[in-house]
Amino acid sequence: MIENTDTYPITQSGEHADTSTNSDSSFHGLRIPTKADGAAIHRLIQQCPPLDLNSIYTYLLLSEHFSQTCVIAGAEGAPDGFVSAYMPPGRSDTLFIWQVAVHSRARGRGLGGRMLDSLLERPGLAHIQFLETTVGPDNVASRGMFAGLARRLGAQTHETALFNSELFGDAGHDDERLIRIGPLTNPGHSPKGLLRPAGPA
Repeated sequence: MIENTDTYPITQSGEHADTSTNSDSSFHGLRIPTKADGAAIHRLIQQCPPLDLNSIYTYLLLSEHFSQTCVIAGAEGAPDGFVSAYMPPGRSDTLFIWQVAVHSRARGRGLGGRMLDSLLERPGLAHIQFLETTVGPDNVASRGMFAGLARRLGAQTHETALFNSELFGDAGHDDERLIRIGPLTNPGHSPKGLLRPAGPA
């Protein structure tokens, strides 16, 4: 069961983990994950607190059933980054970004933005008009990353309540607020992979 979206943690120094989109030639091989990546993805998430660590089975399912809406970056067996996303049932025009993880060795070089851009460039997702994610109220790094994504897309952002802390029971989890970016249209997959606003929200 997918519980929530966690994205970039804030580093111990307080700097944003990865909110830029500067190109870095050392990052290549962004690809669709396979079930063979499940254990490595689990290890990556484990190394990216405060992301919620789910079972290996969860990441096997993501890589097997939702591979077309996920991205993995880096060497096989030791990925630098991972994005998991899916289209909510009954809302095929919406892509929900669940987790965005970037290993500490790869932060600060724009890998997170590149993974998101590469996901949006996929022909099979050309119909997507809205992006959604959930972010805690104090998660400055994640908020900065998605604000930057909205700016690159030239799209509006709306924030509403979704999962308040009480819904998590005794887990001691922060509120998760819904961030919705859009509407979007795809202008034929431009070289920079940018989308354009479809009009007023």
